[in-house]
Amino acid sequence: MNIGKKIRFERLINRESGNTVIVPLDHGLSMGPIEGLENLPSTINKVVVGGANAVIVHKGIVPFGHRGYGKDVGLIVHLSGSTSLAPDPNEKVIVCSVEEALKLGADAVSVHINIGSDTEARQLRSLGEISRCCAEWGMPLLAMMYPRGNGIDPFSEKSIKIATRAGAELGADIIKTNYTGDMRSFERVVRGCPVPIVIAGGPKMRSDEEFLKMIEEVMKAGARGVAIGRNIFQADDPVKTTKAISMIVHENTSAEDAIEFLRSE
Repeated sequence: MNIGKKIRFERLINRESGNTVIVPLDHGLSMGPIEGLENLPSTINKVVVGGANAVIVHKGIVPFGHRGYGKDVGLIVHLSGSTSLAPDPNEKVIVCSVEEALKLGADAVSVHINIGSDTEARQLRSLGEISRCCAEWGMPLLAMMYPRGNGIDPFSEKSIKIATRAGAELGADIIKTNYTGDMRSFERVVRGCPVPIVIAGGPKMRSDEEFLKMIEEVMKAGARGVAIGRNIFQADDPVKTTKAISMIVHENTSAEDAIEFLRSE
């Protein structure tokens, strides 16, 4: 990792723990102004106050998300896009360049790749090209690597191993992916991937207990953090939810203690 990339990467993590809490706020392109994203400056402020290390947004949202006050937060500009109205929502196209992200002040860029989809080949080619640009400009690259396609189990150990390793093989500096649902199998996923892995939150979960227990398990399995959106910005209290997650990720707090904090007055 060259010095420019190293400096930018350090803006995305907690230096003491070496881990990260990332909050993706890029859902508006695909899903519209869903709950929690109607007022982005307010949402960003809440997750920053709660202790998020970085947020992910699309290029057009950067001016609205710039705080200009208080604690700073790492900026990851998302380069991929599609809408839920598309004939194939699994097809992701590149809607921003690494150079544009640099001009916007980004600390990193992210791309979304659906392994096993009908357009996997084009998406992998884009990942390789973006990785080359990131190496040239010293820009950290987060690859969202999801197994998605007909007949593919998106949570199986085998499919997640392939997806995470593919991202690392093509030059990603950090991988976001699904949790297998089992700590032992996820340990094997982590062992097979030479770059750090953070886990996705997925759809909003049924309970805080289930949600925080999952985070505790993935951290014990060797994950380096989380990249969680809806389970944070659609929470009853995004500030406390972000803080509860940060306690587990950075302080090795148990899920039980994090839940107790979340329920405290």
